[in-house]
Amino acid sequence: MGALRLPSFSLLRPSSYPFRRLPSGGATAAGSARIHSIAKAAEAALTGDRKAAAPPAVQEGLVTPRSVDFNAWYLDVIAQAELADYGPVRGTMVIRPYGYAIWEAIQDYLNVKFKETGHSNMYFPQFIPYSFIEKEASHVEGFSPELAVVTIGGGKELEEKLVVRPTSETIVNHMFTQWIHSYRDLPLMVNQWANVTRWEMRTKPFVRTLEFLWQEGHTAHATLEEAEKEAMQMINVYKDFAYTQAAIPVITGRKSRSETFAGANKTYTIEAMMGDKKALQAGTSHNLGQNFSRAFGTMFTDENGQRQHVWQTSWAVSTRFVGGIIMTHGDDAGLLLPPRIAPIQVVIVPIWKKSDERTSILEAVAVVRDILKDAGIRVKVDDSDQHTPGWKFNFWEMKGVPLRIELGPRDVANKSVVVSRRDVPGKPGKEFGISMEPSILVSHVKTRLEEIQESLLQRAISFRDSNIVDVSSYGELKEVIAEGKWARGPWAASDAEELKVKEETSATIRCFPFEQPEGEKKCFMTGNPAEEVAIFAKSY
Repeated sequence: MGALRLPSFSLLRPSSYPFRRLPSGGATAAGSARIHSIAKAAEAALTGDRKAAAPPAVQEGLVTPRSVDFNAWYLDVIAQAELADYGPVRGTMVIRPYGYAIWEAIQDYLNVKFKETGHSNMYFPQFIPYSFIEKEASHVEGFSPELAVVTIGGGKELEEKLVVRPTSETIVNHMFTQWIHSYRDLPLMVNQWANVTRWEMRTKPFVRTLEFLWQEGHTAHATLEEAEKEAMQMINVYKDFAYTQAAIPVITGRKSRSETFAGANKTYTIEAMMGDKKALQAGTSHNLGQNFSRAFGTMFTDENGQRQHVWQTSWAVSTRFVGGIIMTHGDDAGLLLPPRIAPIQVVIVPIWKKSDERTSILEAVAVVRDILKDAGIRVKVDDSDQHTPGWKFNFWEMKGVPLRIELGPRDVANKSVVVSRRDVPGKPGKEFGISMEPSILVSHVKTRLEEIQESLLQRAISFRDSNIVDVSSYGELKEVIAEGKWARGPWAASDAEELKVKEETSATIRCFPFEQPEGEKKCFMTGNPAEEVAIFAKSY
């Protein structure tokens, strides 16, 4: 699979891992600059001045503003939202429960889609004989710099080196050769959820680490047409997930020859624009043709009794998608999660000033929680005594929870709640006096969650479209890339000229989009007629 592969990396060199060590929570030394403002917000909440209770959106001293240093902001959000932490081995990370819950939401959606399209889950071994990797020439050439190799086992040198799984095409073909004999055994369509090891030199949490999690699908078919249909079907499954669940407006298309997965005939991709305008390859689907089946002798007897090599596909998305969600939607207040993939969709913060108010408020909170939970809404109550309401507001904003419900003495008396949207800061995002009557409350919360989901998508579409520029010359492309934007233009040049663009601008062809403009086109590099436009951008 090629979703995270970069074509030429040296071996990993010792250096510091790129997480920033920051104190957890908000009321620590690093957050001292905010104590006064948070305390004022908490005091306002306790005294019933709910409009003044909203604390400042930016956690000064905790999160670097995106506009100041996007990479530092990204690392700060991961640390403060408790998504991941250092692993003991340089280049690895520990995915914390909240970060893993986002990955589980991705798994839950895709698992259903995989099974709906006829695939079955299974598991292949993590250790692969080195000879398997060598069987497909372009495959070993593409992955060799990134391989982790085991040479000793049980205290003895192994007879054959073992590769720690960088991807599974080789071992899958070894097994397919034993399972496929006749056309009646086809199509064979499987998927596995697994970890992968690639010895990366430059690491970035979730986006590129020595070990990461993914799913990889593998299929075998009787014809080229069936394999092509499968490869297209799966890239569209990824596209639909990106749009409808992650609210990320990806561009779907075909990779250039030089960017195609090692061992594939064609690679299809979904490309996402991050908040710093860099491209993220968020998922790929490969038409492998017969490259691996010829290398491994994976054959079947067709209906005419003739022996044929199978046609194959492979496709994958990984925990890289979590990084994409952070970088697409997050802001200076932290993480901002689309409701459909948020582990917690609504957090309830009870507010009381006097001890005799506590019982009645918590009873009302329990009622609200049960109403929402019974309606299928993922809800969390933060009734801890260790922190003020203002601190809690900031904490759950940092974790990107789409909606916050506040409930104090006045609300209990009025049988109502206050609802705050994470995507609309301050007073404009607050609604007062929302009835606790079950049908009204559930309808209101579900409507707001859908509005947030759509708002995040439309915001991302607007950002993407405003940062893609059509170009008609190489000079224009250079200017656009220098501005940090994506360049789109007709392309019919050679691989060597594509490499020239990369060397001179650090931009690569992200894809030839499936949606192409009509009319005649002239390659901006050569002046020759061009059949399609390509998108160039700097990328992760």
